Amino acid sequence: MNYKYTCLNPIAAVGLNNLDDRYARTEDFASADAVFVRSAKMDEMVPGANLLAVARAGAGVNNIPHAEYAKKGIVVFNTPGANANGVKELVIAAMLLASRDIIGGVEWVKENAADAAINKTAEKAKKAFAGTEIQGKKLGVIGLGAIGQKVANAAVALGMDVMGYDPYLSVDAAWNLNRAVQHCKNVEDIYRACDFITIHVPALDSTKGMINAESIAMMKTGVIVINAARDALVNEKDMLAALESGKVRRYVSDFPNATTAGKKGCIVIPHLGASTEEAEDNCAVMAVKEMRDFLENGNIVNSVNYPACSLGPTNRAGRVAICHKNVANMIGQFTSILGNAGVNIDSIANKSRGDFAYTLIDVDAPIPAEVVDQLKKSEAVIRVRVIK
Repeated sequence: MNYKYTCLNPIAAVGLNNLDDRYARTEDFASADAVFVRSAKMDEMVPGANLLAVARAGAGVNNIPHAEYAKKGIVVFNTPGANANGVKELVIAAMLLASRDIIGGVEWVKENAADAAINKTAEKAKKAFAGTEIQGKKLGVIGLGAIGQKVANAAVALGMDVMGYDPYLSVDAAWNLNRAVQHCKNVEDIYRACDFITIHVPALDSTKGMINAESIAMMKTGVIVINAARDALVNEKDMLAALESGKVRRYVSDFPNATTAGKKGCIVIPHLGASTEEAEDNCAVMAVKEMRDFLENGNIVNSVNYPACSLGPTNRAGRVAICHKNVANMIGQFTSILGNAGVNIDSIANKSRGDFAYTLIDVDAPIPAEVVDQLKKSEAVIRVRVIK
């Protein structure tokens, strides 16, 4: 089976080179079976009938209408962890830039470049840029996913006292955390205790604006807040007021906008968190791997709108993949249709996620077209795809 794919942003060749001759690139979004994207806004784009999946070469999917795509049976993938090290290193740099006025010092040198005695002048001027060290300070990490856990572990290695908060902490993430990281049950504990606070959570209704006047009021005077996750997590008008009053010492954001650019106490970085060659390569390779496994085997790994579901490589005579609503008796319907047609089922995988579910069925003979049509007739079925 052949597939058409399109790239809405530049995707590293090290990833795209893993697509074989069954994949043909097209610039026509409406005709694509698969889409690779980074930051392009897809909300106003109308997907064609052929579109099966979108792979985001990165973690955030705010630019993709994934909830609406789920209703159409379009699976949206992301690449969690592929850019984690790049973001981690930026967060460490952000702590250093905020705790010591390195940027101010560098700018002073540029402004005084014509001073022949700058080496002597600097000795008098440098006290204006003096700061504090991060060793021994308390860091609060909100969100202990792929990035948060790397930040926490690196901060421990730098001699910081680290507190972490994540109500959805996975077993794997817990195993990866340094034992010195104190796991908090309430985010308020971090607000009250920490000298530095860094946030690493998705932008959900429950997290948007979580750093606001109320949460800032709980924080220590002179706290440094770092946001390399999502701009919507911080109420930046409240943050500017806190910087003006001295409650917050520095705010470091990786999301430039007119609210914070050039404002007192703000260090605004032009969205460089994942902008490393290594991160872009890792994301591209991971996105292509996920897309190929889905298109060629029907398996879902790292989707944001459908459940993880896999039957491994397609090595039986036939395999069908079904996107459907998460309602009762769907498996019974599928097995009855196949059984009545004399199609022997070898194995089934069925998983659900919220309002949606996904079923993979391996059979011992190719599935006749009329049987596929029967599977499509249920009102709860969104999409049926014969993999083999």
